[in-house]
Amino acid sequence: MLQEIIVSADERARHTDMLVDELREKAAIAPPVRDFAGALMSPGLSVIAEIKRRSPSAGDIDIQLDPAKQAIAYESGGADAVSVLTEPDFFGGSLQDLESVRSAVSIPVLRKDFTRRPSQIWEARASGADAVLIIVASLTDDAIAILLATAKESGMTAIVEAHTTSEVKRALLAGATVIGVNNRDLQTFETDLSTSEIAAIHLPRGVVKIAESGVSSVEGAARMARAGYDAILVGEALVRSTDPARLVAELKAAR
Repeated sequence: MLQEIIVSADERARHTDMLVDELREKAAIAPPVRDFAGALMSPGLSVIAEIKRRSPSAGDIDIQLDPAKQAIAYESGGADAVSVLTEPDFFGGSLQDLESVRSAVSIPVLRKDFTRRPSQIWEARASGADAVLIIVASLTDDAIAILLATAKESGMTAIVEAHTTSEVKRALLAGATVIGVNNRDLQTFETDLSTSEIAAIHLPRGVVKIAESGVSSVEGAARMARAGYDAILVGEALVRSTDPARLVAELKAAR
């Protein structure tokens, strides 16, 4: 499945490569970048609340989701940032979702996608993103370094995502300062919170630490807080919740 997603992402990247000059111009006049990493450093556990219509593992979650309305609910519950899935073929997202969320809230916004080329980073900034996702499993070390340099040039935060301890080490060697550990196994799509707990041992002081996937309850959030994570990224549980603002507040209070 990952390979199919990467093939799709590469097709989109070839299109953005042709528009890179135009995208850089749009990025230069986009609204100022909000400090994504800084937003996660307040005392206690921070919550990155996600806009997620569907996924390969869960299927349809809420295809009719109103991104702006959902993001406003997240912010009212105390969310520190919003993640917006923009991958269209497997997750049902779009850049329009990102733009509507960025206009609706005052907190930083992450473009969550399979970033393959520097042009996609400029595309994210042109659409108002404050942060981008760089997935170690889908990239070479050289590609990670190039994308990190481009994100720095754009002014955005780069979240470097790892699924294993070896990927955490690769992220650190590439110079990542914000690392997300994803609890989802890319082969089975199953989640296991012990993935983040084990990886936490290898995350040094000074790195912003995010636990991703598999957190759907206060108990799970508390486990990530005790493991030393600064933030959790939560999608499916919040989209399915009848009161996402309340759930955000409960997750933030986890100890």
